[in-house]
Amino acid sequence: MVTGAEAAEFAGCYAEMDAENLQLPLEMMSGSGQGLSPEQSAALRTSLLLLRRDMQLSRVLLWGKILGVRGDYFIAQGIEGLEQLRGRKTFYSLNCVDWCLLPPATAGIIAETQGVRGRFVGDPSHEYEYTVRRKAGDGDAAYEEEVTMHVKEESRLVATIALIDKEAAVVPRGAFVKSPLGEVRINHCFRGLTASEAKKLSSFFHFTPTTSPPTKSLLEKADLTPSMDFLDSLEHDVPRGSWSLQSERGSSVTILRSLLWLGMTFYHVPLTPQHGYLYVGTGERNIDLPFMI
Repeated sequence: MVTGAEAAEFAGCYAEMDAENLQLPLEMMSGSGQGLSPEQSAALRTSLLLLRRDMQLSRVLLWGKILGVRGDYFIAQGIEGLEQLRGRKTFYSLNCVDWCLLPPATAGIIAETQGVRGRFVGDPSHEYEYTVRRKAGDGDAAYEEEVTMHVKEESRLVATIALIDKEAAVVPRGAFVKSPLGEVRINHCFRGLTASEAKKLSSFFHFTPTTSPPTKSLLEKADLTPSMDFLDSLEHDVPRGSWSLQSERGSSVTILRSLLWLGMTFYHVPLTPQHGYLYVGTGERNIDLPFMI
């Protein structure tokens, strides 16, 4: 367990969407139309600190908000120790005060929710129903049958958050380091990207475990630092053009917007450790993106 002094150190040198530092990131991303009402911000600052205390977490981050037809889901993620990437706990709230722990996202949960379409309702107990066609029988006796699937909205929420994390959660290069034991930790020496680095997609990484790293030549590997270059760069994303990179506020803030998950916004203030991301959207992937680029 991380001590109170270590937790305070996190808040001081790592300005993501921590419970104690919500106001600055929200102001940075206000130009994107992302944000929360003053009442929601005040309630979240208090309830997230209580959540961190009650669950004995080292950090609690505001992840974002998924908009529903009848209600919205406020999402937070908690970290138990020094490991920052794996083992995150995900919570949701319908009122910015009371929080419920979501189960881990398994391959089975993600697979069974892929057939669900349309907006979230805003009720975790709501049940979706859809039909899939499956092959049954063997050989000449094989045939297709229709199977009716039932999925609860809570399961869909788990899968959607996991997919957005995998495809759109972003961190600047150098903000995290990988220890010799394989733990991903905050790099307390990170002082931000330079202004020129912040204009390149190659300076930003997916904050998700690398599954199939791109093959690099020996010349390319010579410029890499294993402790920092252990994540996938956004420059390799397919389709090309799935990110919008802009400098705002007189080039003092770099803003990245995902065009695949509309509503995911990342910010970074060059030459400072301040960075973070926030998702505010309907929780629907933009499947039309290849035709829009």
